[in-house]
Amino acid sequence: MSTVLFIKANNRSVKESISLKLYHSFLESYQETHPHDRIIELDLFKQELPYLDANLADGLTKVKFGIELNEDELKAIRIADQYLDQFLEADKVVIAFPLWNMTIPAVLHTYLDYLNRAGKTFQYQSPKAIKDKNDPFAAATGLIPDKKIALLNARGGCYSKEPFAKLEMGVNYVKNNLGFYGVKNIETVIIEGHHQFPDQAEEIIKTGLEKAKIVAKSF
Repeated sequence: MSTVLFIKANNRSVKESISLKLYHSFLESYQETHPHDRIIELDLFKQELPYLDANLADGLTKVKFGIELNEDELKAIRIADQYLDQFLEADKVVIAFPLWNMTIPAVLHTYLDYLNRAGKTFQYQSPKAIKDKNDPFAAATGLIPDKKIALLNARGGCYSKEPFAKLEMGVNYVKNNLGFYGVKNIETVIIEGHHQFPDQAEEIIKTGLEKAKIVAKSF
């Protein structure tokens, strides 16, 4: 039995949100085909997610050097640890999110800030140990290479090809963070272009939702 963490980062209605349609299609298909797995749902818009600030940054530095923390720093670390521990304990993680203004919703960015923790999700390499200076991930060793991740994303325009691909900082941003953690097994289901091509929107969305169901079965 696996523990699967389903994360959604969109608080629009399912009727209006394609990323939430993806979320529910994947979830329902997964539940049907993995009836014995433990599923945990996390709605980021319903959580207390204070931004990464001096309290968390300074608190983590103090922990590293064994310095006493103040109450605000302790609170910030406890909140971050809650989500970090939940993420680490899950065997599989599914993240559904839209592309908003060419990037991810702020709540998901903050959540990823909590996961970026040296000694937990990655470990810095010493400069002398870095073999490939051109590899951006060589500066660290990812500590969770075996975790399975599925990314469910919706974007109204087409960002999978140039000239717009360079503007896409949603899926790329999330995948780069996961790559820093050493994650190798990442499935992606993306619905795109339904706003750019309204005459094809129904078919684009239908095809994407069917793909989500198929990917969920083997996830």
